[in-house]
Parts: sequence; structure tokens; C-alpha cells
Amino acid sequence: MMKFGIGQPVKRLEDVRLVQGQGHFQDDRTVPGQVYTVFLRSPHAHAKILSIDVAAAKDAPGVRAVYTGADYAADGLGMPKASMPRKRADGSPMFAPQRPALVVDRVRYVGDPLAMVIADTLDQAKDAAELIDVDYEVLPAVTDTAFAAQPDSPPIWDENPDNISHFHERGDKAPTEAAFAKAAHIVKRRYVISRVHAQYIEPRGAIGVYDPGEDRYTLYADVNYPHRVRNMLANDVLRVPESNVRVVVEDVGGGFGTKGWQYVEHRLSLWAARKIGRPVRWTCERSEAVMADEHGRDNIGEISLAFDDSGKILGLHLDMIANLGAYVASNRQLLTPFGMIATVTGVYDIPAAYVRIDAVLTNTNPTAPYRGAGRPEAIYLIERALEDAARELGIDALDLRRRNLIAPSQMPYKAPLGPVYDCGEFEVNMNRVMQIADYAGFDARRAESLARGKLRGIGLANAIEQAAGPQPEYAEIRFNPSGTALLMMGTKTHGQGHATVFKQILHEKLGIDPGDVQYIDGDTDRVAFGMGSNGSRSMVVGGSALVQAADKIIEKGRIIAAHVLEAAEADIIFTADAAGVFSVSGTDRSVSLKQVAKTAFQPARLPEGISRASMKTPPMWPSRRRFPMAAMSAKWRSIRTPAPCN
Repeated sequence: MMKFGIGQPVKRLEDVRLVQGQGHFQDDRTVPGQVYTVFLRSPHAHAKILSIDVAAAKDAPGVRAVYTGADYAADGLGMPKASMPRKRADGSPMFAPQRPALVVDRVRYVGDPLAMVIADTLDQAKDAAELIDVDYEVLPAVTDTAFAAQPDSPPIWDENPDNISHFHERGDKAPTEAAFAKAAHIVKRRYVISRVHAQYIEPRGAIGVYDPGEDRYTLYADVNYPHRVRNMLANDVLRVPESNVRVVVEDVGGGFGTKGWQYVEHRLSLWAARKIGRPVRWTCERSEAVMADEHGRDNIGEISLAFDDSGKILGLHLDMIANLGAYVASNRQLLTPFGMIATVTGVYDIPAAYVRIDAVLTNTNPTAPYRGAGRPEAIYLIERALEDAARELGIDALDLRRRNLIAPSQMPYKAPLGPVYDCGEFEVNMNRVMQIADYAGFDARRAESLARGKLRGIGLANAIEQAAGPQPEYAEIRFNPSGTALLMMGTKTHGQGHATVFKQILHEKLGIDPGDVQYIDGDTDRVAFGMGSNGSRSMVVGGSALVQAADKIIEKGRIIAAHVLEAAEADIIFTADAAGVFSVSGTDRSVSLKQVAKTAFQPARLPEGISRASMKTPPMWPSRRRFPMAAMSAKWRSIRTPAPCN
């Protein structure tokens, strides 16, 4: 077969079926007996619900049920909540209002759902939703991030009159203040980072199924981390064992972080499916997505840089207001920009830094990780501040950066806000980019553009990201009796090409033909565990778990190969080339990995103890789900091993 290892320029295996229209996206799935649901959403950013009359909607043709927040509350289901140990400035616990599945008394942003209509067809559900009569008392709304923190701003929640959920700080304040006190120049700027929304090819969707015979829920959805969604639904909402909930995710038509977590439509679809005894399907329409989804960004940063006479940065101070939206449904709402703001010092040697973030509540959609989860915000703040500082100080922007870059000799370098840089040659990187972009020739290109009545600009930013957080991950390699393999990953692809790259890793390590490997992810019944895909972690953490799983295959395969070849285990060498071969050192005797895998299903040919060792528990013959040498898994928990910088 052709070389298919790591780094080979191969065609993506997924693309053939996708370009032929054979993908399995959320809208491609149809469940027998399914009915359709739509949600009545608030047209007001802030209003009391004085009354809601659903009688006409219930009597409409084809309607199976109409539910409100009162119905949901009566069934005693739970709500997820944030658990991070954050506090307000006075030391009291953070104010983190949970998000109801359906609002009962007061809507707090445009799109807040307050009723659920289920009918035999989508059009019937839509028609019935228009018959619901809601009497609102419109209240003052706060949608502006800066205004939300002002003393005269109307409260989003009466229990929290200043609209500040909590504050968060990083760094050491006293040394930073000392650095500013001795500075020759201080440059201060205010930057607004606007709210954004993901417009993926396929908006979100959900199908909720309940099996009364097994007392089991199945959610078909397009999420980034199926296992965490299952765990939250089981433990925090439905209050059932995790084994009673299955989450299935196949192809995802764009994720970008916005599809990552559990939304109210997921729990409502499952809840309603149990109540009416039919699968309940919801498909978010394009016109609904901005109202239904979490948003990203939306913060204001006042950043100050302290310089000495030579243009060297002495300290950085950042005051930020971060918009959380109307609710704090889980820790997900607290991840940006708080989690990544520690990289706001960038690639620059800044001795002292202090960051304070006030998290405010507003009459807007909740915000959550989107496209970088706070990393772009941090990069933008420091790079924009340096550009403005260069103009104010009269120093060339590139020269100012050169004076402040962290040098290779300083590695490993601990930044003042916490991150540790194992390695880096940042000036070399910057010079190389300038050369590739012909930075020196820009003035000539700009003059030529002006001669044609055109404007031309150029910009440079030294970006650095904190990615692939050290969470556990799962990889499992399971062999079939024929010697072919199943590869099950706890990460979840949503367009990145996981099936190709993980098979490349497997081929590199074990020599297995990619055609002999079935790739599986996104199903909590088939994959035992996983943290999903977020934060640029899949290849770093998931790939490392796969490497460790492959090493276990080699380790146990060597024992079987030694027995088959009648040699000492220490003399067995494994080579991934030629489809993976175990050979006896110094001889021409060998056995392929596929042959070893087949042997693992023949107890009479196995060395003593290998069946029990592989299965970890008796009986001698494997159960229906586990076979000797048929399942190898690894959880990878550390990213501390530095990689060389080239």
C-alpha cells in the first residue's frame, strides 16, 4: 500500500462521501414516528409575562402538546449551573442566574423561549405557535456592555442591582503599580471587541427519543462534546444514571464552539418525547439562530502599557468589562475571556502585569466560547496597544516590538500572568514572515496603488495561543476476529478531518492499512469516554492518547508473538512497516500484527494468563463487548513534554 503515515500528503478519507452527498448531518436523520416542535420566543429584550394563553394553540390541527415553563417546572427537572469559585468585589459569591428551559415570569433577551409547540408537521406547529397569546409588560432593557456596569443602569435581575456577576483578576497588582509609578511614558487605550455569532452552514438541531421499555433517552444532536452533554443531561437535568442517556453526533455542519454545549432545546426535546411517547424533532431555522444560540466575544478593554525611556515595556495593566448575557447556565459562560486572558502579554518580555475583569449581565444572549475562546481577544489587545504606542512614542512599530520580544535565551519563560513558554524564537518568526510578505517593498506597492486611486495598508501581529488544555482524553483500538480494527476516539470531528489524521497516526504506529480501520466517534454508547473537541486539543491530546493506546497494542502483541514464534519476549522486535510485523531479532521468523490479532481470539494458542491480562477480569473467554487484545485504551493527562522549536 501507499505510505500513509504522519505528515504524508494524503487525500482526506471523509471527503469522498461528503462531496457525493452521503454525509450524515443533523437534518439528514429521520426517526420513525417523529413529530415536530417549534419554540415561541420573546420579541422583547426585557419584559414581565403577565399571562400566557395556550388554549387556542392546543386546539389547532395536528397539535400534540403545548408546554410552558410551568409544565416543565411541575415535573421537577433540574438546571445546570456554574460552579467555578468566583466572587464579587465584596467577597460574596458570584451572582450566576441559572437559565430556565422555558421562562415562567420574565424574559430577559430577545429570543428567550417561553412556550413549546409540538405537532404532526412543522407547518402545523408553526401555525399553532402564532395562536399563543402572551401579555407582556415591557421593562427597561440593557444591551450595551459599558452601560450595564454604570450605577444608573436598570437591573437585569432585581436581586443583583449593579448587574455585576463577579470579578476576576490575574497577576500581581503591587509590582504592576510600582512599574507604572516609575515609567517614563504611559500609553492607555480603550478597545471595544464586538459581539459575534456563528453562521454555520447547518444551524443547530435536536431529536429527542425516549424508550419506555428500557427507560432510556437518546439525543441526536450536533454538539462538540457528546459525553459531557450526556453527563450533564443525566446528572443535572433528568436526574437519571448516565447509562440511561445516550448522545449520538454524526457529521456536524460547522461548529466553531457555538454548538459545543448543551442547550435548552436538547433537554426539552427529551422531556417532551417522554411525555407524549413520540420522538420530538427540532430544527433551528436560519432566521431563528441568532435568537436561539449563544454568542461570542463582547467585551471592552482599557489597556495601559508603561515604558521606560528606551521603549522597553515595564508593565501592563488591563481593566476589562466582559458581557455574560442574561444567564450563567454553566461554567462555559465563564471561560471567555477569563480563561485565556493570561496570554495578553503576548510574546513580549513584560516584567509585571495585572488584569481585572468585571463580568456583567445584560439583556442579551449568553456568551460562550467561539473561535478561539478568548485567545483572539488577548492577541488583539496587546498588538493593537503596541501599534498605538509606537505612534504615540514616535518609534517604528516593528522596532518597538523587537525591543520587547522574549529572547530564546530566556526559555523556559514564565509570563507574569501565569503561562510558561517552553520554547520560542519569536524574532526569527517575525523576520521570516516579513521576508515572505516582502514587508520592505510595501512602500513601493502603496505608492503604485495610490497612483491608481487605491488605498493599501499593512499590519503585523505576533500571535500566541494557549491551547490544548491538560484534560484527559480517550482512544481505543479494538480488533475484530478477522484482524481488522475499530478506532474509537473521545474527540469529536466537526469538519477537521479526524478520521484521516487519526488513521495516519495508527498507520505510523502499527502499520495498519487505513482501509482495515473503522473510525468511530460521537456516540456515547460506542465510545466509553471523551472530552470532545474544543480549544485546539484534538490532535495534541487525542493524538497522544492514541499513541499510548497503540503502544499498549505493541506491548501485548509482543507477548503473543513471542509465544507463537517460540521465542523470548525480549527478542521480539515490532516494525510498523509492511503492515506491522513482529519478528525475532537476528532471524527471518516473523508474524504480522493482523495474525497476532487473529490469534488473540483463539484461547488455545495464547500464552498462559494473556486472556485474563488483556481482559483485566475473568472469565477466560471474553464477554460480548471485550476480547483478548481486542480493546486497548489510554487516557492522556499531561502536555508538559516540550517540543523542539524549529
